[in-house]
Amino acid sequence: MTDSTFIKPDYQTEDETKAGNYFVSNYPPFSFWNDDDVPCVNSLVNSPSPGTAPLGLYYHVPFCRKRCHFCYFKVYTDKNSGDVRRYLSATMKELKVYAESPYFRGRKPKFVYFGGGTPSYLSAQQLTELTNQMKYILPWDEAEEVTFECEPGTLSEKKLETIKGFGVTRLSLGVENFNDHILETNGRAHRSKEVFSAYEFARGLGFDNINIDLISGMLEETDENWSDCVDQVIKLSPDCVTIYQMEVPFNTGIFKKMKEEGKLTAPVADWPTKRRWVKEAYTKLETAGYTVTSAYTAVKNPQTTKFIYRDRLWSGADMIGLGVSSFGHLGGIHYQNITHIDNYCDTVESKSLPIRRALMTKEDERFIRELILQWKLGRVSQKSFVDKFGISISERFSSILSEWERKGDVIIKGDELFLSRDALLRVDSLLHGFFLPEHQDSRYV
Repeated sequence: MTDSTFIKPDYQTEDETKAGNYFVSNYPPFSFWNDDDVPCVNSLVNSPSPGTAPLGLYYHVPFCRKRCHFCYFKVYTDKNSGDVRRYLSATMKELKVYAESPYFRGRKPKFVYFGGGTPSYLSAQQLTELTNQMKYILPWDEAEEVTFECEPGTLSEKKLETIKGFGVTRLSLGVENFNDHILETNGRAHRSKEVFSAYEFARGLGFDNINIDLISGMLEETDENWSDCVDQVIKLSPDCVTIYQMEVPFNTGIFKKMKEEGKLTAPVADWPTKRRWVKEAYTKLETAGYTVTSAYTAVKNPQTTKFIYRDRLWSGADMIGLGVSSFGHLGGIHYQNITHIDNYCDTVESKSLPIRRALMTKEDERFIRELILQWKLGRVSQKSFVDKFGISISERFSSILSEWERKGDVIIKGDELFLSRDALLRVDSLLHGFFLPEHQDSRYV
């Protein structure tokens, strides 16, 4: 079996789960990002005029206790304390280059996001020193939201005190499942007991925006287990619940095993089953008083519980991506950092931006990017796109919308376009119809 067996994208996802990326997180596809556009980032940040878009900051912590079998992010489980110190120091050198550039003159982040990997892998002392340096280099005092991803087994009451102390407003717990056997089978480092203790500590410390992540369709997932997981979440009563449907990208442990065994279908639930499970979860959550606010999220109080990182980024905000393999978006230019930690550190220590690939987008590509990302919210305002881009969605994509309306996938109410619940739960499989011809039928990453 060769890699090409798995290359063809499975955009429709109507049956078994095949290998490849399903979740559409950006546009144009990553496979079109290139070396030639890397100098564009340097030119932009050194241009004399500061940017005007809302600014965000993403910080990647690439360290984990274990690598999950379904993980496709850049993570390391074999680094010693010296490696960690070097990395943290390098990220501050990278941040300083941006902060001192003309494009960021007078600007402060409106949102900050710590992702991974496992941000909570770092010690309380490391987190305190890191965030103090970050605030000194690029102050956060105007940030509307600071999100911090956590693996429950790395949390103690002391560490949570530290996390709250440096300004985290949105705590995201990577629970994924409440069954210890399924957690172990999927390579997770934590167990359910640690989830409950971490959540209790966080509530006791006064975190008022706690998110819990679940994954529908993990290895050995069953109807009974999934129903129990949803019930457990409702008992905990977090402010936000995020549910992803299991996909199997090419750089996961699950795919590696599939390749060794010559299998085309991943050993996880098929797409109809995963979507049924998410639909059942949302029904239970709505009965418990939650509101579904996107294809992946339900919140207890949509008036007070926001996800500013998502909403700003999906509306064209600038974002500095710090750290190995991080993704950023500045002035219509997408970029990704170097993907090996030693090469990343070497480059930053030589006082160069560690950018591996980039893409200077055209106005039409920026329009499509924002449109496909906002479809994930389940509703799109046509007026907002006319005001910003001068383009009528209903005219530009009349054939798609007519077909969706015929199938019951979209409801048109004046200016507003609303996705049905069934369409929302398979929205990522619908978005490729909006791609420009040159991006159709391409590999996503």
